[in-house]
Amino acid sequence: MVFKWKSFLYSFVITFLFAVLGGIVTYIGMAKFQKVVQPPLSPPTFLFPVVWSILFLLMAIGATLVYDSDDSSSPKALFVYTIQLTMNFWWCVLFFGFGLYFVSFIWLLLLLLAVFIMTVLFYRVSKTAGLLQIFYIVWLLFAAYLNFGVWFLNR
Repeated sequence: MVFKWKSFLYSFVITFLFAVLGGIVTYIGMAKFQKVVQPPLSPPTFLFPVVWSILFLLMAIGATLVYDSDDSSSPKALFVYTIQLTMNFWWCVLFFGFGLYFVSFIWLLLLLLAVFIMTVLFYRVSKTAGLLQIFYIVWLLFAAYLNFGVWFLNR
């Protein structure tokens, strides 16, 4: 399969639109968030945008590989991809926008399920696309720990 840059640009723009919107919500809620008790192993704040940028880039590459595939299940995989991007954005709203830490934890578990399903669907279309999402799953598991810890320590 040949990597198509035009498809990547399209995927990149859509993916990073969600990233920027989530980043705006996060930035707005950051002052309030910095006052909460953090769980052990919480990384420094500057690390989050770096990690998320890498993850969104890997998502965009994976979506490009799926989009450019002739596989008949590509539309379904891309639909789930869009669902999880939307869920990711709404997690930012719940967690940073509203400070609903327990609700956002439950939402994050549902997001993890959506990302797992997306990863399986991506893998069936393109092994590379699926494998690129493993980093996202690992980070979401860590984020779930942090989210739960924030809720638990600040209830």
